[in-house]
Amino acid sequence: MPARRMFLLLLLCATSFAQRLPVLKQIDLPHPYYFREMYLPQLTTGPSAACWLPDSDTLVYSMAGSLWRQSISGKRGTQLTSGPGYDYQPDCSSDGNWVIYDKYDKDAIELWALDLRTGAAHALTSNAAVNVEPRFSPDGKRIAFVSTSFHGHFHIFTADFAGGALGNVQQLAPEHKSELPRYYYSAYDHEISPVWSRDGKEILFITNRGHLYGTGGLWRMKAEPGAEMREIHYEETTWKARPDFSPDGKRIVYASYAGRQWHQLWITDAEGRNPAGLTYGDREHDGYDNINPRWSPDGSKIAFISNRSGNTALSCIDIPGGATRYIFTSDAEVPPNGILAVSIEDAKGAATPARVSIQASDGRDYASVGSWMLADDSFDRSQRAFEQHYFQPRDRFTIYLPPGPAKIRVSKGLAYKVVDRTVDVSASAPANIEIRLEPLMMPQDISENTGSKWVSADVHVHMDYAGSYHNTQWELQRQEEAEDLDFIEDLVVNKEGRIPDVSSFSPTQYRVLNPRPPYVFHAQEYHTSYWGHLGLLHLTKNLILPGYAGYPQTAMASIVPMNADIADLAHAQGGLVGYAHPFDTYPDPAHDAALTDELPIDVALGKVDYLEVVGFSDHKSTAAVWYHLLNCGFHLPAAGGTDAMANFASLRGPVGLNRTYAQVPRLKPDHDAFLDALKRGHTFATNGPLLGFTLNDKGPGDELALNGADTTTKVAASLAANKPRNKNRGVPHVSPPLRDAGNAHLRVWLRSIVALDHLEFVCNGRVVQTFKLSEGNTSADSDTTIPVNQTGWCLLRAYADSAREPVLDIYPYATTSPVYVTVPGAPLQSKDDAAYFLAWINRVQDAAEKFPDYNSTAEKQHVLDVLTRAHDVYEPLAK
Repeated sequence: MPARRMFLLLLLCATSFAQRLPVLKQIDLPHPYYFREMYLPQLTTGPSAACWLPDSDTLVYSMAGSLWRQSISGKRGTQLTSGPGYDYQPDCSSDGNWVIYDKYDKDAIELWALDLRTGAAHALTSNAAVNVEPRFSPDGKRIAFVSTSFHGHFHIFTADFAGGALGNVQQLAPEHKSELPRYYYSAYDHEISPVWSRDGKEILFITNRGHLYGTGGLWRMKAEPGAEMREIHYEETTWKARPDFSPDGKRIVYASYAGRQWHQLWITDAEGRNPAGLTYGDREHDGYDNINPRWSPDGSKIAFISNRSGNTALSCIDIPGGATRYIFTSDAEVPPNGILAVSIEDAKGAATPARVSIQASDGRDYASVGSWMLADDSFDRSQRAFEQHYFQPRDRFTIYLPPGPAKIRVSKGLAYKVVDRTVDVSASAPANIEIRLEPLMMPQDISENTGSKWVSADVHVHMDYAGSYHNTQWELQRQEEAEDLDFIEDLVVNKEGRIPDVSSFSPTQYRVLNPRPPYVFHAQEYHTSYWGHLGLLHLTKNLILPGYAGYPQTAMASIVPMNADIADLAHAQGGLVGYAHPFDTYPDPAHDAALTDELPIDVALGKVDYLEVVGFSDHKSTAAVWYHLLNCGFHLPAAGGTDAMANFASLRGPVGLNRTYAQVPRLKPDHDAFLDALKRGHTFATNGPLLGFTLNDKGPGDELALNGADTTTKVAASLAANKPRNKNRGVPHVSPPLRDAGNAHLRVWLRSIVALDHLEFVCNGRVVQTFKLSEGNTSADSDTTIPVNQTGWCLLRAYADSAREPVLDIYPYATTSPVYVTVPGAPLQSKDDAAYFLAWINRVQDAAEKFPDYNSTAEKQHVLDVLTRAHDVYEPLAK
């Protein structure tokens, strides 16, 4: 998982990409993909939160953006609310007359109240902030809730509740800025998940005050502004603890992953002593989450949300006893709806899975029953009122929608045209629609039966990562098929102190005989934010543990092992090593005092096999650093990886949003062939455009010698001691001083599902040729001759100047890997580029000298020795 500040990135890019901004952008916290998914309510087709009515038999719960009421002994649910907007997190008053809840609408989340006696609902707040987790006091006269209305941070507020209105709104705890070096969490403490003590005098809540990792422990304070806070229990929580008191006030139930990889229900006493597990959802190869517990008024049951089946579901466990029932809604009382039946076919008429978005006449997004509803992480407010939601059906499905016009969008990866339709839905008769997907028309020699073919892969996916859903390899493979991917690399990684997918990894997965796509392989992300994150593909023996370094106040506080050490361990297993989501902004060694990224060090030492040029970062900033490395003569292939958290409802994705296309043998397009093509640089990386080129019939990853030049790579004697493993792992390219070069034959093609602004041929970091786009700026073909006068590299890139649907990324972008060119008599010029990296290494050395948490002086010396070796590679190039 990335350690990226996407919110900051998008703000920094606001001048160029101002229209695409994060969901609920008023929240001023780092890492919105964490708190949004793990804390804020999500649109799911299954239930997401529940509360009890006083009879201890009836639940009010949120599902598919509405509130519902249902007896736990029956299967008939009654829909209580509908659009506009989406309704979540209900809480019932003790007299059974009121339900307070959240409504996400108009770019904010406000509190609302529903009068169960009349069915009327109205807003309680209008502060344009994010207001969540409302809870009634036991007597129903006050509420507690969490709001970002103060400086965009999560704090608890209380208010009087009378006659369906709020009064005397007060913030409980003053804002406090911590001095702890938090990375994933704000420097400002948060207070979340309030619940009243049964006497109504105190608030139990979660806060990270005084803690570096996680969302904090369980605390109590008097329900008075500025009252003293006291911690009653600490463990590492991650947004989902959500405690609740038993009716007698003597016990607390909450969700915890203590000692496990998944959230389960735990019970402690009212003072937080000696918690004990209540549910056990860890299975050897298939764990799941039980969260959001609510104790019934009579104390006999606890309702909770489980994703055991994959999607979210409402469950109830007896206390004592442990008998668990699953609460299904097979017969629902809903407003009049129409039926829409959809079938999706490929160009040959065969049923095919795809990605589908459906917006009904009420402005809300819908998914077929049981499907996972997924959502974009950002959107353009001038184009839509909410982020785009979508689901990934097999091929045919039926969906119930409000009558009126419904907008449908169907897509399947990047090689099929996106289909947009509008269909009129009627309550009187079913509507049927058949959608046939048309492939993009590729150049003839690309689509014909040649000796090679293109396969696509997402080299950076996380199958499970503390999201709303419970993912499996089979579910991930279904997502893969819907997005027209051939391979997925599931990078097993920690989230705080656990590793959700650890049981999925097996070294025997690579022993499958010629596995054919689509296929999922379990690899690793090495998670050290100090040096930069690594993708470790094709580990054939074991995961590399611990999976991170440089975590302050832990046993892994030291920055040793370095990424260079981890790369050696991975290569010893036959693995490939890549740098993941590298740069949000262009690094400037002259001004970035805190520069610690190890990429140029490891490239110089031959440790890096590929770079995520297109990924969860700014593609142009990453490419700028990549060009400097190529200008120094290193061979470094381009890859695309989404960093998709594939069990999130608020997905940074979908999987395959950023992907790698690799040219492999047509008769053997298996995983080994893909990895070999990636290592050799026979690739392009993209989030939309498909593109390629040949230069004198040489393609990406090849070497081209002009006018009979010798392509043998020669490394200066001063570099011999640091000679990397092979030419794809960082060998400087030094040309022999031979004759002048002439012209080269350049053939270029592009096809795209999205309109672009630029198609450029780049050599040694400079644009040497631009190409005219046709067919609405989605296509290009060119056959021309260009002068090539300098040893170095050339590649093709395409991009748009701004965000543009249907690409759910900061802007459309694609790049090929380079062709490496040798021109006689025109050696590679790398002085300025090498000087750039020498300044970079000097910054890293300064930080390494001052680093306080080495385990020994030998560790410090090891770091300085590695940096010196890299410095010695760049120094002669700078002369």
